[in-house]
Amino acid sequence: MNQLTALPNLLTLARIVLIPPVVGLLFVYHDWARWLVLLLFVAASVTDWLDGKLARQQNLVSPLGRFLDPIADKLLVAAVLVMLAAVGQLRGLEVVAVILILSRELLVSGLREYLGPLGVSVPVTALAKWKTTVQMAALTLLIIAPAWGRFWQGLGVALLWLAVLLTLVTGWGYLKTGLRHMGVGKAP
Repeated sequence: MNQLTALPNLLTLARIVLIPPVVGLLFVYHDWARWLVLLLFVAASVTDWLDGKLARQQNLVSPLGRFLDPIADKLLVAAVLVMLAAVGQLRGLEVVAVILILSRELLVSGLREYLGPLGVSVPVTALAKWKTTVQMAALTLLIIAPAWGRFWQGLGVALLWLAVLLTLVTGWGYLKTGLRHMGVGKAP
């Protein structure tokens, strides 16, 4: 089977294709645009869950999918976080949350890139999956907050800080694993 046309990989590619319209629509200051961004973001978030489920159920796990899926996730989250800061919806200390989340994602990607050639896998932990879920929930609320009101903005920001906490905890766990394989600390 062609990896590129396998349904799970098509869903992952669709998530990447949805990023430019999401980014562009966040510059449009009308409620209809936020609703459309919400629809696209939720669709992209659902594909994140669905592509992995289908790949495992239908035995379609592929090297392309293992490569693209985390990239698609990071691109989607990073694009929305940066855009929410760029349009001024996230500001002040909230921008620190954005930087911490993006820094962790770069750290984990770098660790995977370094450790991969050594034959060391850095699997996604259950807590990291929760981190992603909380991030997606926070971003969902932040996307629609301008149309719904300040309460939803506050709730979205609170969830964003919870995501930061999970981001730091999981990032530290991945870093410790990476450092052990670099000869820093105890041997694996």
